[in-house]
Amino acid sequence: MASISLDPRSNLQVGRNHDQQHGVIEEIEGLIKVFKDGHVERPPIVPIVLCTMGLERGVTANDVVVDKCTSLWARIYVPSCPGKLPLLVYFHGGGFCIGSAAWSCYNEFLSNLASKANCVIISVNYRLAPENRLPAAYEDGFNTLMWVKQQALLNGSSEDKWWLKHCNLSNMYLAGDSSGANIAYNVATRLGSRGPSESTIIRPLSLKGIILIQPFFGGEALTWSERYTNQPPNSALTPSVSHAYWRLSLPFGAKRDHLWCNPLANGTAKLRDLRLPTIMVCISEMDILKDRNLEFCSALISAGKRVETVMYKGVGHSFQILHNSQLSQTRIHDMMSHLKAFINE
Repeated sequence: MASISLDPRSNLQVGRNHDQQHGVIEEIEGLIKVFKDGHVERPPIVPIVLCTMGLERGVTANDVVVDKCTSLWARIYVPSCPGKLPLLVYFHGGGFCIGSAAWSCYNEFLSNLASKANCVIISVNYRLAPENRLPAAYEDGFNTLMWVKQQALLNGSSEDKWWLKHCNLSNMYLAGDSSGANIAYNVATRLGSRGPSESTIIRPLSLKGIILIQPFFGGEALTWSERYTNQPPNSALTPSVSHAYWRLSLPFGAKRDHLWCNPLANGTAKLRDLRLPTIMVCISEMDILKDRNLEFCSALISAGKRVETVMYKGVGHSFQILHNSQLSQTRIHDMMSHLKAFINE
């Protein structure tokens, strides 16, 4: 796959007429503009593709409606493997503000993962900020799980249930990259904070593990890697971009020490009370989030949680999606092997 450029110069002409008529109140150059009148522009930096395009050999995909009222939908990938397969519910990245389950890079990455790891994947197209600030994305994640539960319990056949016969619902994983990893974690903690009743809430689903790829967290106090890590021009995440995403996605008036941004803001004591399965955290060495991700892992371990940490040398944030490094293909191969082992252990 060709690399995806986040160079803002490639999209400077988009929305110029609207710029002249309405003031821009927030902008991540080349990615998103928010205007005083509420209008939001997102330049088409990544191609939107049909579910049938660019799939790995032997993988079937289809789009399903989860909730018509909120326009929530998902893309489901099913590999041609015998027997019941693990179910992976996946959330894409994009700072809660951009991205789509139909982006070509996610279509390629997830069909590859479905094929390599032998799992069914539900890629959730959740609502984006700032039109729908948090917790909208978390609600969409939780509602997707409840939709899967409903599909499993409904009698009769349905065109939307073609994938269900391939799933082992007692072997489910929540996963995501960047902001999608944040969503996966917060959906899992919502389940884990309910105590023993969790099994009743999502039964017949059973959460066996959580996969967090370069999880997008933040805080008012910057870490060393957020302050000093040198980023190339095509980096997916810089401190200024990170701060802008949080301004656009957190509830109005919230700061970066809000628990949705900084899960360690109130210390680690409450982490002990969460009932969480084993968590795999994938960290990139050149990512500004490296130190924050490592601190997060240490806090989880101190709270008695089972954590598997994997460091990917020489690559930055979202390398597995952007293919923006000479090492990307090698590290993607490594990541696929690690994810397969975790899902099938």
